[in-house]
Amino acid sequence: MSEVFEGYERQYCELSTNLTRKCHSASLLSHGEEKKEKLVEIKSGMDEADVLIRKMDLEARSLQPSAKAVCLSKLREYKSDLNQLKKEFKRVSSPDANQSTREELMESGMADMPAVSANQSGRLAMSMERLDQSSDRIRESRRLMLETEEVGISVVENLSQQRQTLLHAHSKLQGVDDAIDKSKKVLTAMSRRMTRNKWIVGSVIVALILAIILIISYKLSH
Repeated sequence: MSEVFEGYERQYCELSTNLTRKCHSASLLSHGEEKKEKLVEIKSGMDEADVLIRKMDLEARSLQPSAKAVCLSKLREYKSDLNQLKKEFKRVSSPDANQSTREELMESGMADMPAVSANQSGRLAMSMERLDQSSDRIRESRRLMLETEEVGISVVENLSQQRQTLLHAHSKLQGVDDAIDKSKKVLTAMSRRMTRNKWIVGSVIVALILAIILIISYKLSH
């Protein structure tokens, strides 16, 4: 799955959880400046959630078919969750929100302590579960990233060692080439000496033969 999508997903889950809590808090406030400020905060958070939903949608549609199907399925859940949050925000921001909240609390026998409604509790639990799942996926992605990084470092070290080995071998080959060049020069010099010696020996032999011929001719003539 795309790390970008998982990042948007984590941001949305945290934001959804925060908005759910704020809606509950706002439902317990009476109309006044404090509640107005709280509603402004919630509205700003809703807008931010819309932006994250759009970003997840764009990212999901750019993925490969297998990952795309999974991301779009999750996106449908988040859109449904955001619609529920918007309905809750609309209910909380309505003029009779406080009265209806008190009536619900009284009917449930919980008028003496602040508690969330069943719908809010369920949505909060779902948001927390998705947040935990998102955290688990991010931790797994980080673990894989660290493992990949370790493998990459190992590969780089192996390549470095191989490079040193090749450089050492190249140095040895260069030394061998130098030795071969020196050997060629020595053999060439020896070959030249042998050729010169052959000429000298040949010249001596020819001179001896000529001398013998002259001696023989001189004796025969006398």
